[in-house]
Amino acid sequence: MQFFDTHAHIGLICDDPIEQIRIIQKAKHAGVNRIISINNSLHDFKKEYTVLKSQKEIYHAVGVGPSEVMAPGADWIKTIEESVKLPNVVAIGETGLDYLKQYGDKKSQIELFITQLELAQKFNLPVIIHNRDAGKDIFEILKDRIPSKGAVFHCYSENASYAKSCLDAGFDVYFSFAGNLTYRNARNLHETVLNIPLDRILIETESPFMIPAEYREKKRTMPAYLPATAKFLAEMLEMDLEKLSAQLWKNSCKIFGLAEE
Repeated sequence: MQFFDTHAHIGLICDDPIEQIRIIQKAKHAGVNRIISINNSLHDFKKEYTVLKSQKEIYHAVGVGPSEVMAPGADWIKTIEESVKLPNVVAIGETGLDYLKQYGDKKSQIELFITQLELAQKFNLPVIIHNRDAGKDIFEILKDRIPSKGAVFHCYSENASYAKSCLDAGFDVYFSFAGNLTYRNARNLHETVLNIPLDRILIETESPFMIPAEYREKKRTMPAYLPATAKFLAEMLEMDLEKLSAQLWKNSCKIFGLAEE
């Protein structure tokens, strides 16, 4: 049985390169055999890629998150265009819209998001979407601009109706659930997983955030905690955990264009 963590900010768990490698080793011991390393800025991407590029379990996404909208970096488009050619870079992201914290202004966030959707299309990659209180605008943008390789709504936070609308619109989209799925009051997430196709579900840790209920005494989430979310999901779906993990692995490999073996 193996698991795929589709979204982990390894650099935010700690900034010690040696400890980061230990975190990856602990994840592997827990059956987490692949991890998508995520950063919000290109500066952090370069730093983490240098540290983790030798780790065969790690794949990378490159992009500019909405928190960086006011300072994406000099020649940021060129930087992304160069970075997607590096080994094991498999997605654009995370990118998207965040109206909760109101980074910059909405127009600037939308422009940043659209440009990265266009880059994903140009380089034939999926996009990893950050969405906080911006579901309506993201939906309208995706109607015309979703990349041909699809998209992941990471740390999904909308309801079942929104997910259904995305699928009914023909979006090639996956819904990734983090440790907050295991919270009793996460009824919108519970309803969603019970009402979307199994082949559209992913799981992630969103490390170091979204600690699963099983590890609530911990200060930070780790990729090694991912099986706790998978176990909870299996119980919700009344599925055998091994069968579920195989399907989640298949889904993850498909969206990121990776071989399953």
